[in-house]
Amino acid sequence: QVPLVESGGGLVQAGDSLRLSCQASGRTFGGYAMGWFRQAPGKEREFVAAISWSGDSTTFADSVKARFTISRDNAKNTVYLQMNSLKPEDTAVYYCAAGSGRYYSGYRSMRYWGQGTQVTVSS
Repeated sequence: QVPLVESGGGLVQAGDSLRLSCQASGRTFGGYAMGWFRQAPGKEREFVAAISWSGDSTTFADSVKARFTISRDNAKNTVYLQMNSLKPEDTAVYYCAAGSGRYYSGYRSMRYWGQGTQVTVSS
């Protein structure tokens, strides 16, 4: 397995920004798509954003488009999620995941998962 460790979560106010990081250790994930997902209390885990192995392709959930960006630094084995203009409805545990291919192809294609980091946005 590829251990993935998320960091950067916290408690912020609506309109604030946060940057989440996800670092892999033990093995490089540079050849795989990476993604961010989130799960709010009482809800199913949902897709947030994904990035291809080289960073040339990104995709976002409609709810976060124009507010969130995803990037990666393969030399550092790290993927980032920059979250701007946060809203209370963004409150959730955010999970990083590594895919099984070079491009994101759906939830079921994600092979490795981190433990999650809590993001709480107060109104």
